[in-house]
Amino acid sequence: MSTPCRRRLMRDFKRLQNDPTEGISGAPCPDNIMVWNAVIFGPADTPFEDGTFKLSLTFDESYPNKPPLVKFISRMFHPNVYTNGELCLDILQNRWSPTYDVSAILTSIQSLLHDPNSTSPANAEAAKLYCENRKEYSRRVRETVEGSWE
Repeated sequence: MSTPCRRRLMRDFKRLQNDPTEGISGAPCPDNIMVWNAVIFGPADTPFEDGTFKLSLTFDESYPNKPPLVKFISRMFHPNVYTNGELCLDILQNRWSPTYDVSAILTSIQSLLHDPNSTSPANAEAAKLYCENRKEYSRRVRETVEGSWE
């Protein structure tokens, strides 16, 4: 069944294939276009460098008018990621726009890894370390990077 949401998801997928963005990838599950698996590579020159982080994106028929539910599957230690893997990211909440596609979502998440927003933390411990003890923060992030290779 073709719906506006499903047609849009196919366009998003084709755009990711035809015009790939460095450091991100994503594709719908073979049996369900409404559920995607994605990978974000940790940005260079950050504690996340060399990490390979898996995410899931779950869409409903209101996409692109409403954002998908995006969740890290890989363990993540970051000020804007809850311990259950869900993200605190403005474009996935109050700043959503139907102009965002899957590529824009994944690029924004990769950018968040590079530049956390510690004023709106989802993980208070990570935010505190990021602000007060960058060395310990980086050590904890490196643990998640090493875990992401498994």
